Amino acid sequence: MEENKEKNPNTPRFNMNWIYIIIIVMLAVLFFTNTGGDAASGGGGISKKENYFNFKQWVMKGAAKEVVINNEESDLRMYVNPEFIQEVFQADVKQTGKNPYLEVEYGSVESLETFLDQAQKDGKFNGHVTFENEKSGDMVSLFFNVLSILFFVFIMLFFFRRMGGGGAGGVFNVGKSKAKMYEKGNDLGVTFRDVAGQVGAKEEVQEIVDFLKNPKRYTDLGGKIPKGALLVGPPGTGKTLLAKAVAGEAGVPFFSMSGSDFVEMFVGVGASRVRDLFRQAKEKAPCIIFIDEIDAVGRARSKNPSMGGNDERENTLNALLTEMDGFGTNSGVIIMAATNRADMLDSALLRAGRFDRQIHVDLPDLNERKEIFIVHLKPIKVDDSVDIDLLARQTPGFSGADIANVCNEAALIAARRKAKTVCRQDFLDAVDRIIGGLEKKTKVMTAQEKRTIALHEAGHATISWFCEHANPLVKVSIVPRGNALGAAWYLPEERQITTKEEMLDEMCSLMGGRAAEELFTGHISTGAMNDLERATKSAYGMIAYAGMGDQLPNICYYNQEYQFQRPYSDTTAKVIDDEVLKMVNEQYERAKNILLEHKEGHNALAELLISREVIFAEDVERIFGKRPWVSRSQEILQLDTPASPESPESPENPESPETPDSPTNL
Repeated sequence: MEENKEKNPNTPRFNMNWIYIIIIVMLAVLFFTNTGGDAASGGGGISKKENYFNFKQWVMKGAAKEVVINNEESDLRMYVNPEFIQEVFQADVKQTGKNPYLEVEYGSVESLETFLDQAQKDGKFNGHVTFENEKSGDMVSLFFNVLSILFFVFIMLFFFRRMGGGGAGGVFNVGKSKAKMYEKGNDLGVTFRDVAGQVGAKEEVQEIVDFLKNPKRYTDLGGKIPKGALLVGPPGTGKTLLAKAVAGEAGVPFFSMSGSDFVEMFVGVGASRVRDLFRQAKEKAPCIIFIDEIDAVGRARSKNPSMGGNDERENTLNALLTEMDGFGTNSGVIIMAATNRADMLDSALLRAGRFDRQIHVDLPDLNERKEIFIVHLKPIKVDDSVDIDLLARQTPGFSGADIANVCNEAALIAARRKAKTVCRQDFLDAVDRIIGGLEKKTKVMTAQEKRTIALHEAGHATISWFCEHANPLVKVSIVPRGNALGAAWYLPEERQITTKEEMLDEMCSLMGGRAAEELFTGHISTGAMNDLERATKSAYGMIAYAGMGDQLPNICYYNQEYQFQRPYSDTTAKVIDDEVLKMVNEQYERAKNILLEHKEGHNALAELLISREVIFAEDVERIFGKRPWVSRSQEILQLDTPASPESPESPENPESPETPDSPTNL
């Protein structure tokens, strides 16, 4: 598992696109707000048309600051002195600008020059008279305007290319498929040998490999290979790895992309990418298309009220359905997809002829976990103390990704203590680290808090020891880890089905901590909140889903089709609530009775916890004697676990193995 390297994910990242946007906006403002004043006069003023007679009167009044004459157009511009701006334009300087001027048409340039010479002699005009060629000025202005437009076009094209991912065509190529294509699947370097466990799933996908290698064997008999295979399973079980292994074994082109790559902010882009992907696949046939997390685009239309007829995701799904149906019978293109939310997919996507084969990639069992450990231990330097069988038994419910994380964490722990090899204890510490969190050695607790925690955890240990179907105890700790102040580790049996008696024993064990607090401290605390939550969820599952209630036997109210209302009445809800309350309280009273019956042993266990902080199943056995019911898991554990030393040991370096079952938090 990759760790997030960002210290503060909320910090905005630097993006050059914002620089381009700011430059474009600033240039646009300068371009469109330029009033075009004369360069010689500083520009920045408004203009007003005036006749020649009024022009002469303003000059004689002394309002003229400068006169610019255009010989070609027979017009002139008279810039007004600041003290006359209000009188000439009937507005102040803020409204007219610094250099407002009058536009005047004249008849003869000789008479104009004579008038201006006379005005200068009379002292009415003290400014300058200049001549300009307006046509050349227009050409220069046109040149700069065209240059500005070309600059804007260049910036926009460059910006659109950035939006389009830098590829050829930029934003105009946005409808192209983003799938990563491998010309030969074996370029991935993944085969079935790299996929540990998942024997059943590999057997099913082996047929796909055989078809891609020898399609004639199937077509001669009239057989049709499934067009699509959907890999379904929890996260981290190796669905993507299995798809890569199929391509690697078959040695055919492999197209890989995520379901989210189809979804874009532009309307129609998703459908266009689907069509482009399948067009490329047909050209490369035989090949494999792999769509990871297909639920991002294949979500059921009827279950999402926000999806309308013009919804982009729905259009993309429709295009995908059409393309999957548009193949020839033996086109050689096989679609594989992966999801851990198969119940969210549209039924049209799962029908025969599309994804007509669902391959379940489940969590590995004991033997499969051994194989996964062997694969992930290859690059790690381990010593002779590492027992793969023991590690596999200590990690029930772990996925392949979790096991890889355990191996990596163990290597990090060994490197932290500057060891040359990774030992067994490093792996056990890694399991504790992943399940319970990092030890908080600096957390300060009062003596009263420590005693309460010890009584609580000793209560769990006592109840689980005397309940026949409770999971076997491995270790109890009052060393704070993560958010838990204490925890009890168990070795759960891998059951395919669970009986009511087993669930009630587990519930009684969960209530042991709260019961011990009430009996031996006289008060209850918030430390049992996690236990109560798990017990309540279990009780509701038993009553409402598993049909294990006394008043509602053999009834299951679980139905995924109900989206907006529960499938039972308010009266039934009251019955369910009453049964849950009764069931939980019965197990709570049962836990109290067991604790009272074994009061002395429980107190001795709590005192041992206070003094040593970590105790093991052997310590509990010395106090209570052998457990009346020994399960197969406990027999295996006793064969592999060394006896706990008599002298107190540091909780940071226990000698007995632990298990990754969800610890009971205080």
